Amino acid sequence: MRIGKFDLREDGTFIIAEMSANHNGNLQNALDTIKAAKEVGADAIKLQTYTADTLTLNSDKDDFLIKGGTLWDGKNLYELYQEAHTPWEWHEELFAYAREIGIDIFSSPFDKTAVDFLEQFEPSAYKIASFEITDYALIRYTASKGRPMIISTGIATIDEIQDAVDICRDEGNNDIILLKCTSAYPAPLDEANLIMIEDLAMKFGVVSGFSDHTLGTTAPIVAASLGAKVIEKHFILDKSIGGPDADFSLDKEDFAQMVKAVRDTEKLLGKVDYSITEKRKKSRQFSRSLYVAKDIKKGEIFTEENIRSVRPGYGMHPKYLKEILGKRAVKDLEFATALDWTDIDRS
Repeated sequence: MRIGKFDLREDGTFIIAEMSANHNGNLQNALDTIKAAKEVGADAIKLQTYTADTLTLNSDKDDFLIKGGTLWDGKNLYELYQEAHTPWEWHEELFAYAREIGIDIFSSPFDKTAVDFLEQFEPSAYKIASFEITDYALIRYTASKGRPMIISTGIATIDEIQDAVDICRDEGNNDIILLKCTSAYPAPLDEANLIMIEDLAMKFGVVSGFSDHTLGTTAPIVAASLGAKVIEKHFILDKSIGGPDADFSLDKEDFAQMVKAVRDTEKLLGKVDYSITEKRKKSRQFSRSLYVAKDIKKGEIFTEENIRSVRPGYGMHPKYLKEILGKRAVKDLEFATALDWTDIDRS
């Protein structure tokens, strides 16, 4: 599967810098964030495409007030989304700038009108946010566009995850990536359950990854070691900018460290390979092999006293020791000579 020019089978882990609300209502901040994401090694920058009116109702009734210990307690939903949204009139410039500097760009649509709007930019993928995984109509309409579907599973039941996958496949879209996600901001480490990354891939027959809301960089590194092919992390130019998502976002320095750590993890994981490379062949000189431990005369019997398994590894494999013991030498053999089959009377 490819996202833009990135091949998930060959190119490692696709790292997404989530801008979200971290432009803080300033277009230049948004452009600078895209540039910084490129500089720190992200493979893509991701936007969110909605308005307060496409997400909720402008109401102060209790149902619409945010509570429960979140970063946004006391606001109503409309106020939060009004503050956090990325103005639609910015999108053309943001997409153009990202492509100009060579970083992939796509977005999370939150309703059908957002999908229709984004289609003009031919995004490389669509991301379904964790709180939208129950919006089956949105998933179906988005999947019908034929672009890779990245779906966060944060609030979903197993049945809802299966439904989302089935809907994409019903639309003929098999490019599906499920992200393990804990929909808490910030997310506690003991609720991350990263072991599910591998299970998501196996259980649903998809590519799996991780959408991270924990603090710090430990979780993405562990996710990469567990096979996450996509990692998404909130990114901000500088936390002093402030904004709704600043507290659980990484700044340039921390994001760069995360990218390096993930890339180092990929190198450490390597690939399944039992072949003996030239480097490993050279290292085998320090392994054990069979050597003459005492001078041996022609016709003398090989014993545990006159041949031994020792370093270096230029002689016969130690596995032949038992087979050789009791046989006779066909010639004189000097101490510290590497043993060879031609030295042995095998009759």
